[in-house]
Amino acid sequence: MPMSETVEMLQAILGAIDEGIHVVDANGITIFYNHVAAKLDGLTPDEVLGKPLLEVFPSLDRHSSTLLTVIASGEPIFNKPQAYTNWRGVRVETINTTLPVRVGKRLVGAVEVAKDIGKLKELSEKLLDLQAKISGPKKGKRSQKAAADGLSFHFSDILTQNKQMLQLIDRARKAARTSSPVLIYGETGTGKELFVQSIHQASVRREQPFIAQNCAALPATLLESLLFGTTKGSFTGADDRPGLFELADGGTLFLDELNSMPLDLQAKLLRVLQDGEIRRIGSGRTTRVDVRVIAAVNEPPQTLVSKGVMRTDLYYRINVVSFELPPLRDRREDVDLLTAHFLEKYNARFHMQVSGVSDEVRALFAGYDWPGNVRELEHVIEAAMNMVEGDRIEREHLPLHLLDRMAGMPLSVQGGGEGLAVQTFEAGERPLPEVLRVVEEQLIAQAMQATGGNILRAAKLLGIPRQTLQYKLSQRRADPKDSSQT
Repeated sequence: MPMSETVEMLQAILGAIDEGIHVVDANGITIFYNHVAAKLDGLTPDEVLGKPLLEVFPSLDRHSSTLLTVIASGEPIFNKPQAYTNWRGVRVETINTTLPVRVGKRLVGAVEVAKDIGKLKELSEKLLDLQAKISGPKKGKRSQKAAADGLSFHFSDILTQNKQMLQLIDRARKAARTSSPVLIYGETGTGKELFVQSIHQASVRREQPFIAQNCAALPATLLESLLFGTTKGSFTGADDRPGLFELADGGTLFLDELNSMPLDLQAKLLRVLQDGEIRRIGSGRTTRVDVRVIAAVNEPPQTLVSKGVMRTDLYYRINVVSFELPPLRDRREDVDLLTAHFLEKYNARFHMQVSGVSDEVRALFAGYDWPGNVRELEHVIEAAMNMVEGDRIEREHLPLHLLDRMAGMPLSVQGGGEGLAVQTFEAGERPLPEVLRVVEEQLIAQAMQATGGNILRAAKLLGIPRQTLQYKLSQRRADPKDSSQT
């Protein structure tokens, strides 16, 4: 392939990448600049190509420009935040990885990959400002207002009849009396934040700040500055800002999806847990904080440690008190209770008067495994409330995606979750009519068990008329071979 075609192909590949690519030669002259970088900077490629870097970005200098720094040092820079103003006066904030480009041993330039964090940084700073306002001297009023707005939960808000959940709540009430770190494991949708807020609300910290941060929601560099704060000049465009640890001083900091936090940042979190001190980015001064850290993960912690995504030392330090929230499929006795709660909630929100769900829907709910847990059940009820016209939710009001998943699942008995267990037969072992009779009896028995002996509901679950089921039941009772008569 001719060299010109190779260059064109390389340029096409770099141009198709959905991150900003900026390449300069050893003199700081731009030789490649893709459309994403141009969009980030509010410029066009023609305004940048062939021009000295500092001419196009006058707010930078040879020390603050990551590209020129790499050309001078020959060393790569990874995930460095940078804020600058382009020649049109537009402020740009990115996280950059900048690498030296060499031909043999000769340094011929540098390439930079930039991710736009301007909007994320703006949102995170608004969050910090808001947290700073509500964490002011009137903390008691803040807590009362949060509760009034439905932003804070108590143990009484956890609806359950499940023995395991009731035991967890009892243990959590006891753990609320201390300030030890807590680690909570639960699948997505099991209500981890509700559980965490309940611990905070039952503790002596209830009048102090409660701050929640999802560790998967932000890039690592931005998450670090959000947690620990920044000092003016720590990086280009940085201001003096407290982090979430300082804002949560005296209260509780909830770190959700802790396993998404990079390992080097986990090490800094470990030091805070051990020493009770934080250091803002760019500062040599430490600040003592009194914060209870509660973390949550959506995979078993031991699995995360074995996979290398959670530090072993952090696991042992934060796992002082631990809770494993059961999925909804393991607390099926709560499905009816939660269904009634969500009906009440959306009746009030939508100004409706839906009294309940049909027997068929109730049986379907009882037999479904709810992979999305309580959150999925709530969304199903909300979706059905948008479709219902009468006073009951029927099968046809349920979301199609749910019905599709249910159609692919075996019939389950309420409280079992094991699916239908039918006896299997080798070909020729029994005559086909006898095999069909045995399987039918098993289906009927499990449907009757799943519906608590309600013939109408069992018939709907089996998809046959009520009279047909009644006839089959009467035949079974009259059959001396029927073992259910014992």
